[in-house]
Amino acid sequence: MPDIRIPVEAIKGRGAATRLAHRFERDQRHTFDDGWATLDEAGAEEAPPPPTQVIWENARSIITGNDSPDIFFERSINPYRGCEHGCIYCYARPTHSYLNMSPGLDFETKIVAKGNIAAVLRAELASRHYQPRLLAIGTATDCYQPLERELRLTRAVIELMHETNHPFSLVTKSSGVERDLDLIAPMAARRLAAVYVTITTLDAALARKLEPRAAAPHRRLRVLRTLADAGVPVGVSLAPQIPFLTEDMEQVLEAAWEAGARTAFYHVLRLPWEVSPLFRQWLELHYPQRASRVMARIQEMRGGKDYDSDFATRMKGSGAWAQLIGQRFAKACARIGFNRTRIVQDLEAFRRPGPEGQSTLF
Repeated sequence: MPDIRIPVEAIKGRGAATRLAHRFERDQRHTFDDGWATLDEAGAEEAPPPPTQVIWENARSIITGNDSPDIFFERSINPYRGCEHGCIYCYARPTHSYLNMSPGLDFETKIVAKGNIAAVLRAELASRHYQPRLLAIGTATDCYQPLERELRLTRAVIELMHETNHPFSLVTKSSGVERDLDLIAPMAARRLAAVYVTITTLDAALARKLEPRAAAPHRRLRVLRTLADAGVPVGVSLAPQIPFLTEDMEQVLEAAWEAGARTAFYHVLRLPWEVSPLFRQWLELHYPQRASRVMARIQEMRGGKDYDSDFATRMKGSGAWAQLIGQRFAKACARIGFNRTRIVQDLEAFRRPGPEGQSTLF
């Protein structure tokens, strides 16, 4: 994968500015002026904005197990690998390396879609060995990214959840979740569904750079209100918190409460593997004056490194700065009223699905 820097004017709607070579790549490529004046003054190769490409995959399994002690769910479903939202901080970017693709622009332009997701999931739920647990949808990449409008893979999953009375939660930055309220709202009334909306910041200019193809902050607040008015339990995720960039935590919590959210959580920025150089490139491109300050605080929370994967600290960090973020969050939640009630979901209502197209008598 060539490490080609795209001109700033050509990356509108994309988070990464390079096709950063992944960690398994043996060759590194750089732009070179061959005398035909193909490079601009900054040494970048002229190129059109990269289009989105769908790569269909026949998955062998859909439900992923999780035993990480710092994550609240045991099982998850991700209809897509890669994400058009292009969030520069996405911790899932390095997974594209295993596909021999760049965690940079490829992650947000080459989307792997699990075309057989409904059929395989139906078989997994129908197994006599299956025991229901809360299924978290969209934990790695957004299940309502723009392609979902056409592909409807998340819709197919929720239709199966509805058919089987299987409890689920989902997290998104998209207004696309409103499309499926006809399924989500009745399930929420039976304690089978909950939705979390990520609002990193209310600063629209910052959000446009951080999360270029996600819904605008004010639109995400409207999603919370729409879901809450329909009786769906809703929460807000303030992940990730980035020193000297996402400075409006209290304002986000207050706005989310007014919109109907009653639970909240946060994580600090995580920079595993290739996310670190990508985020550094992004800082130099968009916030060069504060780049060194931001990275110094991040390293302070990670024991002097860009990232530490230790389960005890990877979500919240360590040190004085991490403690300050945690104290701000706890005090704001206590003052506003967040997390005083727990969203309870019913595991007893589950019924195994029959073959596709076969209705049930009960």
